Amino acid sequence: MKFIESVFQKLRRHPKRIVFPEGTEPRILKAAEQFVKLQLGPAIVLGKRDEVEKIALHEKVDLDHIGIIDPAIADDLPVFCAHLEKLKRYHDLGQSETRSMMMKPNYFAAMMVQYGQADGLVGGTSTTAGSLLRPLIQLIKPLPNVKTVSSCMILEFADKNFGEDGVMLFADCAVVPDPNVNQLATIAIETGKIARQLKGVPPRIALLSFSTKGSAKHPLTEKIAAATALAKQKAADEGLDMKIGGELQADTAILPDLAAIKAPESSVAGRANVLIFPDLNSGNIASKLVQHLAKPDAYGQILTGLSNPCADLSRGASVHEILGVAAIIGLQAIEYRKLYPEQKS
Repeated sequence: MKFIESVFQKLRRHPKRIVFPEGTEPRILKAAEQFVKLQLGPAIVLGKRDEVEKIALHEKVDLDHIGIIDPAIADDLPVFCAHLEKLKRYHDLGQSETRSMMMKPNYFAAMMVQYGQADGLVGGTSTTAGSLLRPLIQLIKPLPNVKTVSSCMILEFADKNFGEDGVMLFADCAVVPDPNVNQLATIAIETGKIARQLKGVPPRIALLSFSTKGSAKHPLTEKIAAATALAKQKAADEGLDMKIGGELQADTAILPDLAAIKAPESSVAGRANVLIFPDLNSGNIASKLVQHLAKPDAYGQILTGLSNPCADLSRGASVHEILGVAAIIGLQAIEYRKLYPEQKS
């Protein structure tokens, strides 16, 4: 069974409500239609009803059981405006500015997730990452004791020898440009938690570098070594069942024969199913090259560090990718409290 089919199967037992801010994007409407038809949960799209219905008609999308909300006339608009005005960063906004901001689909959708009117959010197909991430970071509470919002991408390769039965997680490929030691350690831990939930086995996390175990001495490699040590300490403090190794070169992290030569004592080298990149340049470049050269099934970006599951899609995401990401976000929502037991309901 393919990875995403197993996600569908699990989600059908506990369907979840996903809100899609871009209700006039044809790919979103097609993915929402499939989400509902696969019995994964209710889908909610934002936009003017007449515009959504016009596009759905043109694309032959069945809107049955898909909720359509126009933020400009929604009953919750004044309630969300009141919530916004209570936030410190928005204190100085006038009523008209507050209303104008809350009418923006990304802001309205973030409020829906924060206040329990949707279980997860999937957007980004027609906007820049910043325009989606900004309201999510500002309006959705962060997880307790997690100060870094980051992202991960889930890839399933045809070669099942890589990762966990072909499934690997890459992080961070979309959010933190130049993570410091603490941020890298947090990215490793939070991505590992998602890997554990999705695959049901302890993650094997490799923090990547151009050096393996001190083979090259440089401040950049020393940062990875320090982040590895801190991640191990964080995992031990939280009682997490995960293996963490670094600094490791990429080939040493995934090739058993090479790992036996370069890092024979490592429990991660040669067997990594989670790859943590040293910065956004390397993570973003690697993920895009792998997607186009190796042609895996790719689902991302799944955001970490927020108190509710959300995803920022690539603007080139296909209908299949959007559907898969929505299902993964729904699956996260099922056991978010178990995934993050320190979070208060």
